[in-house]
Amino acid sequence: MIEVRDLVKHYGNKHAVNGISFRIEKGEIVGFLGPNGAGKSTTMNMITGYLSATSGTALIGDVDILEDPIAAKRNIGYLPEQPPLYVDMSVREYLNFVYDLKKVQLPRKAHLDEIFELVGITHVADRLIRNLSKGYRQRVGLAQALVGDPEVLILDEPTVGLDPIQIIEIRNVIKNLGRERTVILSTHILPEVQAICERVLVINNGIIVADGRAAELGARVDGVRRLNVRITGDVKSIAPVLRAIDGMKSVDILGEKESGSCDYQLTSAPGIDIRQPLFHALEKAGAAILEMRDAGASLEDIFVKLTAEAETAKSKGGRMRSKKKEEKD
Repeated sequence: MIEVRDLVKHYGNKHAVNGISFRIEKGEIVGFLGPNGAGKSTTMNMITGYLSATSGTALIGDVDILEDPIAAKRNIGYLPEQPPLYVDMSVREYLNFVYDLKKVQLPRKAHLDEIFELVGITHVADRLIRNLSKGYRQRVGLAQALVGDPEVLILDEPTVGLDPIQIIEIRNVIKNLGRERTVILSTHILPEVQAICERVLVINNGIIVADGRAAELGARVDGVRRLNVRITGDVKSIAPVLRAIDGMKSVDILGEKESGSCDYQLTSAPGIDIRQPLFHALEKAGAAILEMRDAGASLEDIFVKLTAEAETAKSKGGRMRSKKKEEKD
């Protein structure tokens, strides 16, 4: 649903975005991460049509946002970090205003009632926006992004400033919205990405330095995949079964934390997923998995490592260019 091809944005001699490409399909919720000045906001502004590109293409569906911005924007719902709300209006008045502004052709009442229900604001529909909590204002911001039933949602820091309960509520709303839409979630809150997103894009110095699921990126950083597993049975009989699994690199016994079971940290060889062989081996041994979780690098570790690698590569590239220039001179 979103396709970016060789997108470039220059500000004079500064390369804010330097030839990035990626594709996001319908039904994907993708986290878009990057440190300050990495080119994240510039990329999102080009995708939404708020900023023109120096070169390259951004497609929403099959429509080029730069060639036909009006048609492309009909398929985009955008929630900026500060929702564009008119606080002297009621929620219903505001969404009717947005409906008219977007020139929506869908049946007005049925469409807006569906949005009220979807984001959980039916019971506050006739209240003034200024009297709503920040959490409900954020829901109203999501609602305005959904007016017109766009297939693409671009959300910029959707939970910033919310309390823990409000964060959980908004996360659940976003997950529900992502079932039938393409969602890009831009945030600096890394646990947010792990809680909501299926895929992660990391940008640094104007280029994409990583694209994949968090677990896959963790394996890329570590070179291996680690699982923490709680398994029933006696450790003396279970440990040999675990060590015999093809692709198993190491088995560390973490001890008994629940009666009748033992915790293990399992490390697979690079590029090997041991979860299915693990299940079948334990089934044959008459043991059960009570708990399993990924024990690889956290998203914070991945983010720091990948951006550091990009900085090192950039620095080396700069030194190489300087050396060549000196040799030429």
